[in-house]
Amino acid sequence: MSGRILVVEDDGDTADYVTKGLREAGYTVEHVADGRDGLYLASSSAFDAVVMDRMLPGMDGLSVVKALRAGGVETPILILSALAQLDERVVGLKAGGDDYLTKPFGFSELLARIENLVRRRGGKSVETVLLCGDLLMDLLSRKVARGGKALDLLPREFKLLEYFLRNRDRVVTRTMLLEQVWDYRFDPHTSIIDTHISRLRKKLDEGFDRPLLHTLRGVGYRLSEAP
Repeated sequence: MSGRILVVEDDGDTADYVTKGLREAGYTVEHVADGRDGLYLASSSAFDAVVMDRMLPGMDGLSVVKALRAGGVETPILILSALAQLDERVVGLKAGGDDYLTKPFGFSELLARIENLVRRRGGKSVETVLLCGDLLMDLLSRKVARGGKALDLLPREFKLLEYFLRNRDRVVTRTMLLEQVWDYRFDPHTSIIDTHISRLRKKLDEGFDRPLLHTLRGVGYRLSEAP
């Protein structure tokens, strides 16, 4: 792929690793090591994506991201951070980041995430992270967490939750679930949905004050922060 990437990273070894790899992958790369310089460049020049370290001299990465979004800059931003807790990802994404990658990381994963962001910049929206309140699903690493607590989901439960997250705050009917999650074009009249919903709800809501997965009797289900 080709495109113009801004790397804002103060660690010399990491910066060299990222910029060298991106250039070998065909990208034009600009690098700065200070948050304020990153804010100036990202605000005044056109980039296809920004790789932003979270801890920076001059101005921290999250403050830079917030300032860019407040100024109307919509360039996709990948946040790099040594803070690996899953709830820290939520903080970064809510600040305006489009993706979040923890250190240490493999370049192949960083490149895959950058390619997704560049495609999004080109008009093809490719989501890699789905959110609902303190619930986070990372589609690339296939990790799910709520309130920083990792959730161990079976493959079907993961697919079911992904569908709910993509339809957050909307009513989802049994027919929609059968067609989109199980690929059934008819109702087999079994308890398959009820069983999976029950198991997913237990993993998702048990131990938390606010439930996210709601049943609308006679209608369907809804994943939402709202009661």
